[in-house]
Amino acid sequence: MASKLLKTLGAYRRHTAFDKGIATRLPEAYRKFYKEWKLDEPAAVHFIPEEGKWKRDEVTNEVYPIQNIPLPLRFPDEYDNQLWGGEAVVQGFQHRSRNSRRVPHFWVPQLHRSVVYSEVLNKHMSVIMTDRALQLINANYGFDHYLLKTPACDLKALLPLKLKRKILQELQNGCPAYNDDKQKQNDVLDRYKQYLSAYTPEEIDWYGYSLRDACTRLQVQLDAENQPVALKQVYRAKLIEELKQAQLSAKDAEVMASETASSNTWMEKMNPFSKKRET
Repeated sequence: MASKLLKTLGAYRRHTAFDKGIATRLPEAYRKFYKEWKLDEPAAVHFIPEEGKWKRDEVTNEVYPIQNIPLPLRFPDEYDNQLWGGEAVVQGFQHRSRNSRRVPHFWVPQLHRSVVYSEVLNKHMSVIMTDRALQLINANYGFDHYLLKTPACDLKALLPLKLKRKILQELQNGCPAYNDDKQKQNDVLDRYKQYLSAYTPEEIDWYGYSLRDACTRLQVQLDAENQPVALKQVYRAKLIEELKQAQLSAKDAEVMASETASSNTWMEKMNPFSKKRET
């Protein structure tokens, strides 16, 4: 009975993004990133969560359950190319006047263009960001520290995730941007190498890709591995190898012939009964 129940529950389990198509062949390193990006709970930004399970009304002394329900958020297309610091477009309703009905309203964070500096990449970048993103960068004492400390579920957008992957790869390769200044290179590595312990090289390689980009990358790799080879290329390589072997055989025959000729000449000189050459 228990086994039948388990089979029934397994048949009706919720399907995930990795249950169909080429996504089923994605490596475990990408699955770990996807879980951190899409399934982990992000930090509350637009509301202050209450602690505990119950609360008491100070006036009526009634007990209510605490419900930390996230607000309905919207992420426009431009979101992935900007730094919003965890903010989003909040969808809700608003009373425009005291005696009017509520109407739908969207609260959009204030955006402005600013310049950030990555010490690991040794580059300045002009990006559009929110005030909260700038505050988080200052609170973490730098753009690199902010990206490396913040989990993927809080970075959310693809731009900071791609920059984080690039920074991790640069740290893994020893900060080649400072090859001309070894002292500065060692200082940067000592300051940021602690973040590499949380990732394996394969996890860094697959970090920051969207599901579509990861599937495309995997498909390109599989196509390169299973690409058919034209028969003319096979026959050409075989012919070249045979010609090389034939050339080597001809050289060996010439060497053997010259050695035989030299040995015969030496024997003729030592043999008193050999015929002398006519002069």
